[in-house]
Amino acid sequence: QVQLVESGGGSVQAGGSLRLSCAASGNILGIRVMGWYRQAPGEERTLIATIRTTGATNYEDSVKGRFTISRDNAKNTVYLEMNSLKPEDTAVYYCIFDTVYEYYWGQGTQVTVSS
Repeated sequence: QVQLVESGGGSVQAGGSLRLSCAASGNILGIRVMGWYRQAPGEERTLIATIRTTGATNYEDSVKGRFTISRDNAKNTVYLEMNSLKPEDTAVYYCIFDTVYEYYWGQGTQVTVSS
């Protein structure tokens, strides 16, 4: 059974940095896209970054230039480097693996940015 395990969340002051990791356990096949969503209290879950098997990336406007998504295909792991964090980045962050068979979600990790 495939599970996505996230790590790296926490609390940081505005302007600081955090790096999130998400590793897949189990036999996961046919990965097409890895990515990250976030959900702030009272708001919808929003896709903020994706990376394809080709390495092509895409970012939501609010994180462009501050966040960097990367992946290690051999380790079935995706990362999100977050720099210049702002209080409005406070949210629960979820990783996803989009495969040809199923769409997998991580359990979520809290990121809190204080001003």
